[in-house]
Amino acid sequence: MTEPTPAPDVAGGGSRTATVTSPSAAHVGTSSESRTPAGTNGHHVDGAQAINGHAAPAGRPAHPASESRTADDVEAGIIALWHTYGESRKQGLRDRLVLHYAPLVKYVAGRVGTGLPAHVDVADLIQSGIFGLVDAIEKFEPERGLKFETYAMQRIRGAILDDLRSQDWVPRSVRSRARDVERALERLGASLQRTPTDRELAAELKIGLGELRELYAQLQLTSVVALDELIAAGRSTGGPGSSLAESLPDEGAEDPIASLVDQDSRRQLADAIAQLAERDRVVVTLYYFENLTLAEIGKVLGVTESRVCQLHTRAVLRLRTKLNEQLEA
Repeated sequence: MTEPTPAPDVAGGGSRTATVTSPSAAHVGTSSESRTPAGTNGHHVDGAQAINGHAAPAGRPAHPASESRTADDVEAGIIALWHTYGESRKQGLRDRLVLHYAPLVKYVAGRVGTGLPAHVDVADLIQSGIFGLVDAIEKFEPERGLKFETYAMQRIRGAILDDLRSQDWVPRSVRSRARDVERALERLGASLQRTPTDRELAAELKIGLGELRELYAQLQLTSVVALDELIAAGRSTGGPGSSLAESLPDEGAEDPIASLVDQDSRRQLADAIAQLAERDRVVVTLYYFENLTLAEIGKVLGVTESRVCQLHTRAVLRLRTKLNEQLEA
């Protein structure tokens, strides 16, 4: 009677089946080879299999390979996988290497993202770093005897930085000048124990005062703030905080006080018009709400245009008097 037991493959990623026989069997057979384990005293051990250098008792099945694999086994498997990939260059083998070294990408992306603004997503950095890892695997030469992790971390970091630079609208030269100005301000502030003047800063940078002001104009491009960042007040209070966009005034928004005053004025005007004589009320309605001319209103009322003008003037004076009385009251 036999029982299949998985054993680690030489490449470190697969498994093979070992057949363990009963105690009456004379040997231990595998799918690829037969071997006879020996005890520590050199004598033959029947019906046993050596696991991690120790003999398993006869009649007891061997432990699964996942429980007996050590760090040395994994390292040997990766070395064998590198060797196989170097000979065949198959995409499936490369993908297995990518999965094995994927934690490097997350580590490097976390280090790079520490000094970046809050609106930069770490997931985007990881995506860029994966391309760097794939490029490192394809160009790595194991026969040189170098450590892959050291080589890959540089390529991953370079891929992330290249992607960040491609998204930056500010030229690299301006970024470099901005760092020079910041370092000069730090040096002068430490030596003078105060904020340096523009003339002192220009002397420290060895440029003219006019050139320094032109540099200030260029550095304004680097002072862009993302609207979705939290304002400092929201952070300091420990509350939920509000976005910077919510704190900016809307110049096109309607003033609620002005709207309330306008509604009250319309109400007072409507009350004053309702108190006018019928003919005066008709003249005001047709002229201001129906947009008729004085001649057209004269035809409607059956009077001359000059009479309509007199009625309009009288109605306006009465309205003004009534509105002033309401304001004084």
